[in-house]
Amino acid sequence: MSSVNELPYDPVDSEDAEVRPGPLWRHALWALAVTAAGVALGWVGALFRIGPEEFGLPPAAPGALWPYLLGWTAIGLVLSAVLRFVAAKVPVYQPEQAVIGVVLIGTRLSLGWRPEPLEVAGLAAAGLLLVAVWCAVALRGAAVVRRTEEVPRVQGTA
Repeated sequence: MSSVNELPYDPVDSEDAEVRPGPLWRHALWALAVTAAGVALGWVGALFRIGPEEFGLPPAAPGALWPYLLGWTAIGLVLSAVLRFVAAKVPVYQPEQAVIGVVLIGTRLSLGWRPEPLEVAGLAAAGLLLVAVWCAVALRGAAVVRRTEEVPRVQGTA
């Protein structure tokens, strides 16, 4: 039988969530790799139409390609830096998939419709909000685990 303070799921013991400490070069390499993967997958996704023409996402629209790819690379580096910073302190559940997914979707949408800079900034803000929520959940989970580990020690000494 479990005690009242025992959590049914402990994110610290999960194989997918782990603290990722290490030197700065490893964090930078990770951020670069997941950003490059997201931009590349978004670019590849923009090379063909998804679904029929009247319902599918359009293929890459004509026009300049590099400003969007460079823009989403910069956005992805910021998002991955935020996630990696938190992952170096507390366990974060699948930070790679979060960054790759946000950057892939942003790149794909940008290449399909070539939005104005303000619209790209809106997409970037939405991505940053998603990453912030992802980090907040990880920080909250770590705080709950820390509190449950402290409760037995405090009660045992009284």
